[in-house]
Amino acid sequence: MKKSLTNNIGLKLLAFIFAFMLWLLVVNIDDPVGSKTFENIPVTIEHSEVVTQDQRSYQVLDGTDTVSVSVSATRSVLEKISAENIVATADMRELYLESQIPIEITIPGYEFESATASPRNVQVKIEQNKSDTFPITVTTTGTVRDGYVLGTVQADPERVTVNGPESVIDQISKVVAEVNVSGLSSDSSIDATLTYYDADNNEISAEQLANNLGTTGVKVNVTLYHTARIPVTVDTSGVTAADGYIISEVSWTPEEIQLAGEEDVLEALKEIRIPADAIDITSISQRTEKTVDITPYLPEGTRLVDENGNNILVTARVAKEGTKSFDIPVGSITVNNLDDDLTISGYGSGDDLEVHIGGPQAQLDSLELGDLSVSIDLKSCTKAGEYEVPVTITLPSDASDCSVETSVTVKVTLEQRTTAADNNSNSAEEDTDNESSGG
Repeated sequence: MKKSLTNNIGLKLLAFIFAFMLWLLVVNIDDPVGSKTFENIPVTIEHSEVVTQDQRSYQVLDGTDTVSVSVSATRSVLEKISAENIVATADMRELYLESQIPIEITIPGYEFESATASPRNVQVKIEQNKSDTFPITVTTTGTVRDGYVLGTVQADPERVTVNGPESVIDQISKVVAEVNVSGLSSDSSIDATLTYYDADNNEISAEQLANNLGTTGVKVNVTLYHTARIPVTVDTSGVTAADGYIISEVSWTPEEIQLAGEEDVLEALKEIRIPADAIDITSISQRTEKTVDITPYLPEGTRLVDENGNNILVTARVAKEGTKSFDIPVGSITVNNLDDDLTISGYGSGDDLEVHIGGPQAQLDSLELGDLSVSIDLKSCTKAGEYEVPVTITLPSDASDCSVETSVTVKVTLEQRTTAADNNSNSAEEDTDNESSGG
């Protein structure tokens, strides 16, 4: 028996080797080794304190904090591996050339032939840290509730100390706390986040920055004011006319302004009065206008809602004794005999026309602007251009003893009327030109 086991040992050994190779071939045919590439694998930096403990910081360059990983393993293993299973790390202790950190790939729980990252190293820029202090600028978005207006908005704290890489700190031009005030109807303290901007108003990433605000952060204290529309009155006692004239009317615009302030102050406020010495309109023989800044006459604790709406325009109109003056809007002029091929594009400067009517005082007193019929005749204006034409003013029958004291003219600009046919013709010409250019 023993002899039979040792007979032909060479052939038996050869058969064993052949069987083993056949088994390997079958296994590889059934579960071959292959490779697969996984994209966007994040790289975790380990032991960063090697750099940061020396008051330095690092910045990953060129997007090397994500890599693609090529994994070689059997087909059955590759089918089970997903990108989430792959761990890419870069140990700062292996930093070389002050800029390169080798990337190590592991796939916990899986057997694999090899795993290679591309790129193979994390590129970093290491620089000294720097701190600087900046004022916090507050910006608001949204609109507070009707009847209120924003008062003061103030950051708490008003300044912040920011720490980070020197090159990033040097880029910071301003630090902004933005809050939304939509619908606010009372004073509020609102949590805000800080945003950093460079000199070109581009946002700077805060990823590498730290500040001294801790967990408290920054708040913005918002104060609201009530609003009210307050009438404006003008003391016209100092307005006088030249000899032979009388003051026919003194008016001002706007006749009311919108103020913001404490509710009790606004409720007690009945008017804003401009004193006579602020007007300085004396001995005038024609319509005179005076612009007055109302700001000095606002009560303490109030302010204009529209900071640019501080000017009040006071207009004094005069008339000769025994006359009455009217300002006629050019838009109220009736146009007669305008050529069908023309259209009016404008009236001179667009100012009102000043007209003086003379006659018995009783008839003048009852005469109103709406009683006047104002017209122009463009029969002789047959071409496009600018014309100065007389204005015809017809008085009502109950003012038969009155008359227009001075002649009045108006400049009229006429343009050729464009019709639908003209537009179609122009379009056809443009199409023809385009076809010719294309040809």
